[in-house]
Amino acid sequence: MKPLLTRRLFALCMAFVLLVTACSTPAAPQAQETAAPAATEPQAPQAQETTAPTATEEAVKGEITVYTALEDDQIAVYLPLFEAKYPDIKVNIVRDSTGIITAKLLAEKDNPQADVVWGLAASSLLIADQMGMLEPYAPAGLEKIRPNFRDSRNPPHWVGIDAWFSAFCVNTVELAAKNLPMPKSWEDLLNPAYKGLVVMPNPNSSGTGYLSVSAILQLKGEEEGWKYLDALHENIATYTHSGSKPCKMAGAGETVIGISFDYRAIKQKADGQPIEPVFPSEGSGWEIEANALIKKSNIKPAARLFLDWAISPEVMEKYAASYPVTAAETSVAIPEGYPADPVAQLIPNDFDWAAANRERILAEWLKRYDAKSEPK
Repeated sequence: MKPLLTRRLFALCMAFVLLVTACSTPAAPQAQETAAPAATEPQAPQAQETTAPTATEEAVKGEITVYTALEDDQIAVYLPLFEAKYPDIKVNIVRDSTGIITAKLLAEKDNPQADVVWGLAASSLLIADQMGMLEPYAPAGLEKIRPNFRDSRNPPHWVGIDAWFSAFCVNTVELAAKNLPMPKSWEDLLNPAYKGLVVMPNPNSSGTGYLSVSAILQLKGEEEGWKYLDALHENIATYTHSGSKPCKMAGAGETVIGISFDYRAIKQKADGQPIEPVFPSEGSGWEIEANALIKKSNIKPAARLFLDWAISPEVMEKYAASYPVTAAETSVAIPEGYPADPVAQLIPNDFDWAAANRERILAEWLKRYDAKSEPK
């Protein structure tokens, strides 16, 4: 399938899972089957030219604090574009895993320290929005964002940039040395031969951990999903507080299998590490990375300008170099190593259910499995 067509098909997949704020707690989902979306007619991509700052933009100065769960090596690519374009704006980055950034954001509800949230799970922003923490804002270029990648209200309370999803990082050297089979599915991870050889993120501190747990509970239904997680727990060596750490541990030979996410697995293999990315045959849990303006008594013009830039064509193309599905159309091909049709890899995902049941699921997970979590 052609890369651009694949990206357009994403809109069809996303149509099943519109992110809207839940008014009540939905019932637990039943086990579901993943269906590939139907084809659509391709459209011409939007122009990707970068425009010079306007006179108003040039006048904006100051300092902003940005909370983000983007990877450090991604920030190192993205942020210099903003700094070069707006040298009079100082950006203080506060970066951590999704769960930690979410907890920090919510803890500061009555005295917010962040001006902007950049690249945090949309399900986390749903929670912040329910608490009245987000200021509605329509960033410049919003018309280029797919409807399913943004809050449906006008102006929106959050706007997405890309999607990330579950993947296994398997150390091929260690696998061969132990004469073990290559896992190809979630079910394969229950093989007793993998006992003590699997590392997974703690969903309380990692968005990657939560999207994987949520995926299991949605794919299998809650009763069977918890049974699966009980069995998987027997093979787990430790639960990390970072979504990327299991893959990093696998790359360093500290474990054989790391349950992580797509970008980290693909990048480590491209960097020459003995990693084989595995996208589970049952499908991957996934999330939208999204941006928002924090509601404060004094909202800085630089904060709004940052959000304009954060969905601009120049940075959207950088997002597309890391992820095969982005919020706006680009001319960038699907990065090497991904499935030919990444849309078909994504499970039907009920974001409302995942957000509304998050605290209950996390509490149950802690009760069952936290004994194997690494120290904080």
